[in-house]
Amino acid sequence: MIDSHCHLDDAAFDADREETVQRALDAGVELMVAIGTGKGPPDLEAGVRLAEAHPHFVTTVGVHPHDAAKATPDTFTRLEELLAHPKVVAIGEIGLDYHYDFSPRDVQREVFARQVDIAGRHQKPIVIHTREAWDDTIALLKEHPATGIMHCFTGNVEQAEQSLALGFYISFGGVVTFPKATDLHEAARAVPLDRILIETDAPYLAPVPKRGKRNEPAFIVHTAQRLADLRGTTLDEISRITTENFRKVMLLH
Repeated sequence: MIDSHCHLDDAAFDADREETVQRALDAGVELMVAIGTGKGPPDLEAGVRLAEAHPHFVTTVGVHPHDAAKATPDTFTRLEELLAHPKVVAIGEIGLDYHYDFSPRDVQREVFARQVDIAGRHQKPIVIHTREAWDDTIALLKEHPATGIMHCFTGNVEQAEQSLALGFYISFGGVVTFPKATDLHEAARAVPLDRILIETDAPYLAPVPKRGKRNEPAFIVHTAQRLADLRGTTLDEISRITTENFRKVMLLH
């Protein structure tokens, strides 16, 4: 399996990061994506540092919508430089977050668009974070075409179809294991098998039966199993196809 989205640079793992990585490997996770947004500009290398230290990681670089107000012209210059790093596979997570509004919405939109355009120039996929900003996210992506991943998708069938029509892959995290997430369950059944991915978003959103605990990549097995159950297939099949899909979207053939 591949955990397509985790934050192992987070302080929640400072006490046992190496043990966490080993548990993931023991659980069958062959690769993890260290999302490189960290604490925001000027530091864009949180994921790079982790990926350089561990052979089982690749990484992204990007400015999270929470940190959009911290971005400067130098931020984008440095971001483009880091795209040349051999372990940087995408720009992310980027997008819009209208739940917290840690950065003004117009600034979020501007920084998001700027990064999508950089991804296009460098032929890199993007990893999308969208929260309570669906319509604006889709509208911007229609104006600034891109390919990539809808991270931690929690929407309905219609929103999944909108994402697919724009060429995106749909990544399911621990929320798909929650009993009351019925709209998401329907979406998980509807998305074509060749467009699904799995992730943990560790340390957040641990799946059932680990809900409420610190999430970690080893727990991705529970998410994969729930997807298999929803789709009437096997854990092995979900593991195989999501790994193939990840390599396609991240151009890691």
